[in-house]
Parts: sequence; structure tokens; C-alpha cells
Amino acid sequence: MKRVSVVVPVYNEEGNVRELHQEIKEVCEANGYVYEIIFVDDGSTDKSVEIARQLKPIKLIRMRRNFGQTAAMDAGIKAAQYDYIVTMDGDRQNDPADIPKMIEYLESNDLDVVSGWRKNRKDSLMKKFTSRVANFLRGIIVKDHIHDSGCSLKVYRKECFENVHLYGEMHRFIPALLESKGFVVGEMVVNHRPRTQGVTKYNWKRTFKGFVDMIAVWFWHNYSTRPLHMMGSAGLIFLMLGGACGIWSVVIFFLGYKMSNNMIPPLLTIFFVIIGLLFFIFGLMSDILVKTYYGANIDSPYSIKETIEN
Repeated sequence: MKRVSVVVPVYNEEGNVRELHQEIKEVCEANGYVYEIIFVDDGSTDKSVEIARQLKPIKLIRMRRNFGQTAAMDAGIKAAQYDYIVTMDGDRQNDPADIPKMIEYLESNDLDVVSGWRKNRKDSLMKKFTSRVANFLRGIIVKDHIHDSGCSLKVYRKECFENVHLYGEMHRFIPALLESKGFVVGEMVVNHRPRTQGVTKYNWKRTFKGFVDMIAVWFWHNYSTRPLHMMGSAGLIFLMLGGACGIWSVVIFFLGYKMSNNMIPPLLTIFFVIIGLLFFIFGLMSDILVKTYYGANIDSPYSIKETIEN
């Protein structure tokens, strides 16, 4: 029997909580799953918690305040106990009916992750445009080969999240993070439904934060264990430029030009040498910090108020 944990971050979704829980429950029971439904309330100010308390079966995790979707998802994933972890949004735009097909696709193709692809999105024109721009940039910077990494509907094997900590807006880039660790990622087209209750939580601030995190993922993907390679290479380039400017200065001197009339070559020599040395120093410091990171216990960026199980 398949053992499935469904993780749903919730923030002010009082109009969707009960119906979404019922849909997930029906799908899991129809397919004979051993399952748990984990709702993570991310500091809702409406009746979401009050409604969720009445549902069964459910594991309700309450955050002390609004820490963001990534933190809520991380808390739910860490609380999950079954072999497959399914993540999805709490606005009912993701369709629970896709879960069995995604699990089957994961098993038949021997994958570790299956990411949903909202090929026919039911969103506003502006949201579609923003998403396409983000996906284009992600394809260039992160190169995770996923059409729609922003889709929250995903299926993971539980072992994917051993020693993985999510922060910022990193939930969008989980496939890229896992791919860098050697996990096999696939995707399939899923149903996307129009929002019927509540309001969207996406805005320009989340878009900006997502772009910044995209740069962090790129660095982590390529240089998480060897930051000195990137910064050391940059330092070497600047030192070579400094050397070239130094040779230029010497040639000018021996040709009889007055250095007081042409200070640009020696100034560039000093500038490039200092920048090159700084890059090497930053690279060494980053190398030390990375080793410290891998050897230390990481503090959690969020706080859980209580966990309720019905």
C-alpha cells in the first residue's frame, strides 16, 4: 500500500480549507492510500484555523506568525512521516485528482521528484506574464529543465528532504536544489483550476524575492562546495589585468614618458591587484564558511506555535 503525506500551506483560505481537505481525503481513500493530511497555517487572520480544527483526519501545524509559504512548506515537510510527500497550494487551484497519476508517473519512470506543469493556467494575464518571465530567467540562470517550477503541486520521495532546509522563496526552486544533490527530477502536465474563493497572495515583492533567491540557487548549485573556484578565478583575472597594466607602466617608463603626465597605468595596476587579492580572500573566507555550514546545526528561521492532530 502506498503511504502518502499531503502537505498544504494555508494563509487566509477560509473559503477553501474544508473543500480542499474533502477532495484530498476522497482521492486518498479511493486509491487505498495510507495517508495523512498536513495543513500548515501560516499566521492566518481569518477563520482558516477554526475551520481546520473541525476536520478529520488532519495534522494542523500553526505558525506563530506569517513566515511565508516556503517556511510553512518546510515545517509541513519536516512533519511528514510517509514515503511520498505531496505538496500543493491551499487555494484549490491545484487538483488533488492529479496525485495518483503523479505517483504512478514517479514510480514507472524511477524518479525522485515529479513537478506539476500548469500548461493551461487559469490565472490573470499579468500573473501569466510574470510567471513566464520568471520561468525564462530561471531556465537561463538555474537550468533545471522544468517548465513550471512555480507550480506547488509536486510529489517527492521522503528521502529527498534529508538535510534540506528551505528559506526565502526557495519552494519554487526545490527541484533545482534536489537535482544538484543527484536526485532525478521529472514533470508532467497537471490540471489547473481557476480560483473561486479568496484572493491571490502573489505580488511584486514575492517576484523580486524569488529572483534574488534564484541567484542564490544558482550559486549554491554551482559553487556550494567550492566557492573558491568562482572567486579565485575572478581574482586571477583581475591579477592578470593588474600584471598587464604593470607591464604597460614599465614600458611607458623605459620609453621616457613622464609618469606624472600619465598616471592611469600605475593606478590601474594597483586597483586590479587589490581587487584580485580581495576576491581571493573572499573566496577563502567563503570556503571556510561553507565548511562551517555543513558541520554545524542550522537554526530554524521560523517558529511553530502548536501542532493539533485529529
